[in-house]
Amino acid sequence: MLTAILVDDMPSALELLKSDIQSNSFDIEIIGTAKSVVEAAKLLRKTTPDILFLDIMLGDGTGFDLLEIFPDLKSKIIFVTASDEYAIRAFKFAAIDYVLKPYSLEELKNSIDKAKQHLHPDKERLGILRNTLSKSNQTPQKISLHTLEKISVVDVDDIIRCESDSNNTLFYLNNGQKIFVTKTLKYFADMLKELGFIRTHQSHLVNLQYIKEFIKSDGGYIMLKNGSNIPVSMRKRAEVVETISTIYKK
Repeated sequence: MLTAILVDDMPSALELLKSDIQSNSFDIEIIGTAKSVVEAAKLLRKTTPDILFLDIMLGDGTGFDLLEIFPDLKSKIIFVTASDEYAIRAFKFAAIDYVLKPYSLEELKNSIDKAKQHLHPDKERLGILRNTLSKSNQTPQKISLHTLEKISVVDVDDIIRCESDSNNTLFYLNNGQKIFVTKTLKYFADMLKELGFIRTHQSHLVNLQYIKEFIKSDGGYIMLKNGSNIPVSMRKRAEVVETISTIYKK
């Protein structure tokens, strides 16, 4: 039986989460609830739960303020938030799990199962999350890539391209490193499309700043600055040509 503390400044949301956990077979004992940073801090000074359910926006601060008070907290964290699309983007870039209110019991269960397996998010990933949330009108500078062995934090500008491998994605970085991530190319294409990346093919996503030229022969393909050739599908050809033409006009 795992222990948990729930932190949410909305009494109704707090009671609902408490009820959902207690009335389902999640093997979790709730040892405390709090509606503010101050209340949560008092609880955490007395005991460390296995899992901390943490809302981001609290009446007297944020969930990040609480984590700064306890920088060495060993609890596994499940963020529970009602935030907008920018917050969802932030969680994805930081590779940190979250539950979006209103949630389903299946979503709650999946987050709990993941929390049981994962370690506490490190300071770098929490920093990515906090910075991306606080600068929702700016593009993220870093992204966390979750592999089978570890989570790597890389600069978005260092990503040359991504290639699909079944339901997985292989990242190629400008230092020669390759990172294999167990998520689909579409998942990352949706994340990176506003950051200067273009889908040239069903299996390829390319960072525009590494494109050297578009070669029209052999059906059309892209040559990258490192000499690599990337195929362009017929369906994507017009979009790719227009995008590259726009770049060279600047």
